Amino acid sequence: MMRAAQKRGYAVWVCEQHALHWREGRVAAAAQRISLADDDEDWYRSHETELRPLERFAATLMRKDPPFDLEYIVSTWLLSAAVRQGARVFNAPDAIRDHNEKMAISEFARFTVPTLVSREPERIQAFIDEQRDVVVKRLDVMGGEHVFRVRPDDPNRNVIVETISQRGARTVMAQRFIPEIKDGDKRVILIGGKLVPHCLARIPKPGESRGNLAAGARGVAQPLSARHREIGEALGPVLAARGLLLVGLDVIGDYLTEVNVTSPTGFREIQDQTGFDVAGMFLDALEREE
Repeated sequence: MMRAAQKRGYAVWVCEQHALHWREGRVAAAAQRISLADDDEDWYRSHETELRPLERFAATLMRKDPPFDLEYIVSTWLLSAAVRQGARVFNAPDAIRDHNEKMAISEFARFTVPTLVSREPERIQAFIDEQRDVVVKRLDVMGGEHVFRVRPDDPNRNVIVETISQRGARTVMAQRFIPEIKDGDKRVILIGGKLVPHCLARIPKPGESRGNLAAGARGVAQPLSARHREIGEALGPVLAARGLLLVGLDVIGDYLTEVNVTSPTGFREIQDQTGFDVAGMFLDALEREE
């Protein structure tokens, strides 16, 4: 994204959450200008740092990975205040708050496998008995963290349920296991409600059932399937209308498993393997929003 912006003549400024603040009616950030290099190992140069109100930037991109904790929420509150002052923030901070990346599938249940969201260990245990092969995961993390596959006869079943729910203190999601994970967890990218024509299949490493690049999966770009298009064309206009300019759908087999709205990835792998200019498509959409 930053390289594509620089090629179009934009200056690129960066800051982390701690640099974002509100004072005397303005949301500002102590941001540093950087220039991008082509070397992936030594990819930027640092320049001056300035304190600027966010409305002085052509656009502000929120690219903070989960966990979705209170500090994350505070950042979106600050960004919402900046929007009221005229800043252009993408994705829209209120939409980010409203779309938990796992829970968001509940709105589109016709595309999902049997799913339970609960903090009650007894209810989670009953779901495992019913579905026989289940994936359980927390709602506030990413990258395959705190994701477990469990069957009724798993000797670690009770400790998994106790650990992930913290004995009923944490809400978790349980989903029927999808065997097609062996063919990859497909990242389908929506930009401005439109589909990128290739997905990224994140194929688990041997002995693993998590299709996350952070968990060692291998990323392979592939053409979209008819099912990918069906899901993307149904969700795209709805999510774009809410201010979600960039969305990464996770699809395993024929089923939608997550709607990623905070910092979806996959641009580089798709672009490098297919030649399709994903970052250029994103910049086109961003400029239209301005």
